[in-house]
Amino acid sequence: MTDQRTGPSDLRPTHVRHAIIALIFIITTVNYADRATFSIAGSQAAAELGLNAVQTGFILSAFAWAYVLAQVPGGLLLDKFGTKRIYAMAIALWSVFTALQGFAGLIAFLPAMAMLFALRFMVGLAEAPSFPGNARLVASWFPSAERGTASAIFNSAQYFSLVAFAPLMGWLAHSFGWRSIFWVMGVLGLIATAVFLRYIHSPARHPSVNQAELDHIEAGGGLIHMEEGGAGSAAAFDWANVGKLIADRMMLGIYLGQYCINVLTYFFVTWFPIYLVKERGLNIMEAGFAAAAPALCGFVGGLAGGYVSDLILKRTGSLDLARKGPLTVGMLLATAIIACVWAEEEWLVVTLMSVAFFGKGVASLGWAVMADVAPKRLAGLSGGVFNMFGNMAGIVTPIVVGFIVAATGSFDWALVYVGLHCLLTIFAFLVITGPIKRMEIGT
Repeated sequence: MTDQRTGPSDLRPTHVRHAIIALIFIITTVNYADRATFSIAGSQAAAELGLNAVQTGFILSAFAWAYVLAQVPGGLLLDKFGTKRIYAMAIALWSVFTALQGFAGLIAFLPAMAMLFALRFMVGLAEAPSFPGNARLVASWFPSAERGTASAIFNSAQYFSLVAFAPLMGWLAHSFGWRSIFWVMGVLGLIATAVFLRYIHSPARHPSVNQAELDHIEAGGGLIHMEEGGAGSAAAFDWANVGKLIADRMMLGIYLGQYCINVLTYFFVTWFPIYLVKERGLNIMEAGFAAAAPALCGFVGGLAGGYVSDLILKRTGSLDLARKGPLTVGMLLATAIIACVWAEEEWLVVTLMSVAFFGKGVASLGWAVMADVAPKRLAGLSGGVFNMFGNMAGIVTPIVVGFIVAATGSFDWALVYVGLHCLLTIFAFLVITGPIKRMEIGT
């Protein structure tokens, strides 16, 4: 077949999709670092602004309130206007709102708690299209047999973000005060916006891809024309379709499983650094570096889980075995977080957390599953509903942990609460979900 894009002499497929996933990984790293800013700044900010544990819990949860509420609208915007425009606008907005948090307590007529809650709420609104956008890019750029790895790469950014940025943010807070964290991260986000606009395109329109790579992607189930035609490529919104997604047993099991996995995620990106400072006696810079070790293990686990999942799929052809096998093993490892209750030494706590987050990384295949099951013309909406359910954990977990700590004066029961959700994840995927297959919705 003659390559009409790059000339007849170029018959070997390009690898543009690998550059795309690398850029998505970088953007998602910044995304999660912005979510974690207050968890690093929280101890200093709370002391300066006079915030107690319950107030801190509500501020930490503010992001997720908005993030959850905006998932369905965010998915609809992606389906209607395409990934590039909506995603780029999202990065720019969440970066501005992140930077503004550094001014909390400096404006006389705005109470600090209200300002922080409102700005973190706005960050949540702005970030809502990000992960459904990632899922759309993976569905369009990658064949089925590569989606587990591709999804694991962008999903592992949640851990790498703390490997890369927790020490930096800890150093910034220690050297220049907690406000500097928000200002630096805001500027980095605006730079990321410009990079995204320059290099992200749909497969069918990318100037560097050749026909051989497009053929490889499409032959393997990649939806290379998903982004073409704007609203014309997506089904018209219908609340009945939302109801069908929620009512479907397979989708409901996937949604519940993602909620439970995210309980662990949100404990880590909200309370974990504060836990290290208040319960374990580390200073803020030490906590930033200590948080990097479990994050690095989560990153490695995420890449391993995606690779193993795709390897199982290639060798067995079974989506169920490929997705549910690593997930089950990973969640069993993640229950190690409960053992921190009895650990006395700081190194043992960090080790157990590292095991738990390695397991959580291995199990983080939810977005690969969504790429496998989402109805073709409702990819943005189904991803938005999935992310809405998953991130309800971001509302519940920081508040519940805040109340547990306030009531008991300890994090012990909070760790048990988080660990039990690992077992519930396994139940959701093995018992409720049933066979994994693409859902069909008539439109």
